[in-house]
Amino acid sequence: MTRNVDVHKELIHTRSIKTQVFRRDDGLWEIEAYLLDTKGKDFHLASGVKKQGEPIHEMKLWVLIDTQFNILDASSESLAVPYEGSCERINGDYKKLIGLNLVQGFRKSVHSLLSGIQGCSHITELCSVLPTTAIQAFAGEVIKIRDHAEQNSEEMPFQLNRCHALRTDGEVVKKYHPKWFG
Repeated sequence: MTRNVDVHKELIHTRSIKTQVFRRDDGLWEIEAYLLDTKGKDFHLASGVKKQGEPIHEMKLWVLIDTQFNILDASSESLAVPYEGSCERINGDYKKLIGLNLVQGFRKSVHSLLSGIQGCSHITELCSVLPTTAIQAFAGEVIKIRDHAEQNSEEMPFQLNRCHALRTDGEVVKKYHPKWFG
């Protein structure tokens, strides 16, 4: 089935996820992740009515990391929730992220520590975007991204084998990183 652009559509739900990364003067890095859910019409919850466009969920997750992807501090904030007085009680549990490493078993650890009734499903979902957000921020800043002219290095470029386009047996690597093709 193909997408039909001629059929009438009604906006029902919008989820926006935004991340930002900041380099600090002390050499550490801050990642802010933000989630916003709104409805295209008034939405009836057990706790009351949320008007069209009014946030159903509005959450923030903040982590402080070093250049080795270690989480040094963390916090979360619930700005809009469907069950005020209950949902936001879990925010302090996101301190459990402290000590985890974003690129070494992070998602599995988050699932173990903060999934289901141990966390907020929406804030825990924000955790899933932290590793790739950090990698994108570090690319060219902390992680040296070698170009075609730097093929004499003995260390494989960080980005190789991290997605299907940059697999070492693929055309992109053959063309731009021939030393590592094969």
